[in-house]
Amino acid sequence: MGCDGGTIPKRHELVKGPKKVEKVDKNAELAAKWKYCALSTEKLRRPIVACELGRLYNKDAVIEYILDKTAERPNSEVVTHIRGIKDVKELQLTDNPAWEGETTNTKGDRYEDMNCGMFICPVVGLEMNGKHKFCYLQKCGCVFSERAMKEVKTEICHKCGDPFQNTDLVVLNGTKEEVDKLRQKMEEKRVKAKVKKSKKSKVPETVSKGAAGPSAESSSSKGPQPTVAPGSKRSVQEMEERSEVFKSLFTSHSSAKRTKDQTSNWVTHTPYHF
Repeated sequence: MGCDGGTIPKRHELVKGPKKVEKVDKNAELAAKWKYCALSTEKLRRPIVACELGRLYNKDAVIEYILDKTAERPNSEVVTHIRGIKDVKELQLTDNPAWEGETTNTKGDRYEDMNCGMFICPVVGLEMNGKHKFCYLQKCGCVFSERAMKEVKTEICHKCGDPFQNTDLVVLNGTKEEVDKLRQKMEEKRVKAKVKKSKKSKVPETVSKGAAGPSAESSSSKGPQPTVAPGSKRSVQEMEERSEVFKSLFTSHSSAKRTKDQTSNWVTHTPYHF
């Protein structure tokens, strides 16, 4: 069967086969993780924070999520592990002097290096563009490349000088296996913190019980205390804990009472008295 002009269509032009799955460029996807917020998908801008799984966020986007978790967001599933602002750490990043920004090539008449990162490692100078592994310290938030941590082994931060341990290192934008390890580490840390908090809450209860014990024993050893009906007034002279000098200040004391001979008769005398 031919068409106008004697052309013969081929089978793939008439029969539609299954659609080809579009392959995502892994390099472009990895570079996007270092330039865009994992929650709002907006460009990263200071202040930048990272969670315990090593994902990068804009701080204002995380605060908006914490204040209103019911709002619809494009990537809300990536922040379900964030309970509050304490679950993220603000990063102390080092600016890249070669970074000129994205507004310099507005006309498109000059070469723009897409692999140029906004930040670099302060020790070895590697760019933070996804080609090299980076990690941050949970205590201070300083960011270094993995090569710097291996070449310059130390127990204090290269940038601020704070001491740290290997358990404080969190890999940024790691692989699936690395994220699974970080998630397991995060869950164990939270369980330990929960157990520690429950133990602290039990300590005051035991202390209060111990303090109440001796007083209860001393009160029971004194014998039965006289019961006073609520609302009734007790005389000062009946208070055994008061001294005799204190009791003598009141008219109810025995020293204040006079005999009939000691009392005087007061008679009012006026000129009209007959």
